[in-house]
Amino acid sequence: MKKKRFSVEQIVAVLKQAEVGVPIGELIRQVGISEQTFYRWKRQYAGLESDQVREFKQLAEENGRLKKLVAELSLGKAV
Repeated sequence: MKKKRFSVEQIVAVLKQAEVGVPIGELIRQVGISEQTFYRWKRQYAGLESDQVREFKQLAEENGRLKKLVAELSLGKAV
């Protein structure tokens, strides 16, 4: 599996810099990402703080685990 280069805190910090008024072209050159990556981050994390994003990811992981557990139990009952 591919290792992520940027933590959630770093992504939110880059987005905050863009909100402050740093030109996007200069910002993506400094960080070393593509324009597509910047806009994908913006779509996913815009307006959130780093702790909110981390909590959201934890809730999504827990939700996935619970869905898998329910599916396994339902399958066991059906058999």
